Parts: sequence; structure tokens; C-alpha cells
Amino acid sequence: MPKHNADIAAVFEEIADLLEIQGANPFRIRAYRNAARVVGELSQEISRLLEKGEDLTELPGIGDDLAGKIKEIVDSGHCSLLDRLHTELPPAITELLKIPGLGPKRVKALYHDLDVQTLEQLYRAARDGRIRALPGFGEKTENNILQAIEAHANQTQRFKLTIAAQYAEALEKFLAAISGVLKVTVAGSYRRMRETVGDLDILVTASVAAASQVVQGFTTYDEVAEILSAGTTRASVILKCGLQVDLRVVEEESYGAALHYFTGSKSHNIAIRRIAQKSGLKINEYGVFRDKTRIAGETEASVYAAVGLSYIPPELRENRGEIAMARTGKLPRLVEQADLRGDLHVHTKATDGHN
Repeated sequence: MPKHNADIAAVFEEIADLLEIQGANPFRIRAYRNAARVVGELSQEISRLLEKGEDLTELPGIGDDLAGKIKEIVDSGHCSLLDRLHTELPPAITELLKIPGLGPKRVKALYHDLDVQTLEQLYRAARDGRIRALPGFGEKTENNILQAIEAHANQTQRFKLTIAAQYAEALEKFLAAISGVLKVTVAGSYRRMRETVGDLDILVTASVAAASQVVQGFTTYDEVAEILSAGTTRASVILKCGLQVDLRVVEEESYGAALHYFTGSKSHNIAIRRIAQKSGLKINEYGVFRDKTRIAGETEASVYAAVGLSYIPPELRENRGEIAMARTGKLPRLVEQADLRGDLHVHTKATDGHN
């Protein structure tokens, strides 16, 4: 069920979209869009505020009705208004909103004027030249829609880092609480702090006896919608939000090597492996080897040291000159939270900063 602010905000955004497609009151639509923004920008989880008994109507733009709907979503995982809107409109119509250039107003026109309800119907309408005749569209827009549909079919869903963080942090905390777990780290593009994340790679070190418990706990996590695979030390699932998460349980002596391998980037890892090969070494997710002897891999720093480099922070691992800088000791120092001082700007609650 939705627990995170991103889930609640997504529900309100979908309600606003469906209301706009229906042609509802603009002020009502705006109220749901504002609520989605307010909830999505909160630094604290809404579910935690409710647990502490906080009054949600204290939040800007959140009245009794919206506060009640937020509580309904957190408690039940559903919103009765959204469920009702789904019965009143074609079930696949929200898929049209995922096509770049198609907002609720255009989807409304396509639905009411051409009875377009699905991506397939949209594609046929664009291919047959029926969209260009609608007011506000034209031939150029029709061609753009056609290209966007084709691109959408091959596109992997990606999540903004701030959204992915809500799911990653909750899952990290859940896995860390399993008996026998020693370390839990989210690797991949998430650890490199990329703007968007395609999936999550989670590494866990645990006692041998606990490995199966970790996999079982991971696959039965209450936000899992589909289990793609599950073995003794690895598993892959799709969360209800659509985010794929891959889990690997590794030995402590291989933890650093596995963390380096699964953090990436791919081009960075390839460059490091080439350096290792020139020294007669082999690097993989299990460690750094000379012939069959493991010489490093318990920590990431040991992996870099084995090839004559200082430790390179994950945020720099894009093969854009960081390896040369590490070789000469000229890596930049990253800005950390301890470097931040004071407030840059302060608004009163009345102005809220949005004007």
C-alpha cells in the first residue's frame, strides 16, 4: 500500500488528470495539483506525521477533505475518488498522458472527439492522419505524437533520484533489521547520485545462515508487486510503484569488490579492469585476483589501491577524467552536508516561496 509521499502525490496528480479529462471544475483540479506538490515536497513522510497525530490541515492548501483523503490512502492504500474515476473513464486512458506533448487537455480532446482510449488507438489515429484535423493539433503535432509513441515503446521507466530515495531508504532499513544482516548498501546509479534511476541494486552482507532469510524477507516485502526471480543469494522484484530492485547477498571478503562492480558506471569499471589487466590482475564482483589468489576486495579502497589508485567517490565514477586525477592525487573534494552553513533564504508560511 502507498506509504511514501511520492505515492500519495502520484494519486493526487492522477485524480487531477482524470478530472481535467472529464472537464471538471478548474479550481477543484488545481486543488489536487497543489496538494500533490505540497505532499511531494515535504521533507517528512506523511505516514510518520499521521502516526504522531499531526493535524494535516496545518499544511498549506490541505483542508479537511484532502486531509481525509491522505489518511484514507495511507491507511488503505486506495483512494475511493480515484477508484470511482477509473470506473467512469477508460482504464488505459492514463497511459496516453505518458506520451511527451500530451497533457490532460489534449487527451481530453482526443478522447471526446476521436474516441481515442488506448495507445494503440492513438497510434492508428496519428498514422491515419486524423489527429491533425483537431483544433490545436496540426500536422507537426501529429508527427511528433507518432514519433513519441514509437520512442515510448522502447523506453525504460526511470525515477527521479528524490523519488527513488523514498523507496530505497525504506527498503534499506527493512533489510538491515533482518537478523544476521551485517551491511546493506544501495549501489548502482542511485549511489552515484544520478538525476534519474532506472532500477535499484542492493548489496547485503550477512551470515551464511541468514542469506536465505534475507532473500525471503526481500521477496515478501509488502511493497513487492511481482517477483522476477529468487535464488539462494539473489533475487529480483518489481515494486508496486514500478521500480525494479535487484538484491545480492555477498560474502564479507567480497563486499568491496561487489560494491565497486554494482555501483558502476559501466565505462568506469571497464577502464579500471583494463588497468588491472596491464598489471596481470583480474577484477570482478568477487575480488581482485592475481592468478587464483585474491589479493583485495573486502573494501572498495582496497580495489583501487590494488591498481595503484586512490579511492574514487561514487559520484565521480563516470570515466570522465576521474581515473587520471586519482592517479596523480588531484581528485576534487566533494561538497558534503557538513559544509553547508545556515539558511540561504527564508519565507513566511503566507508567501510559501511559490510566488
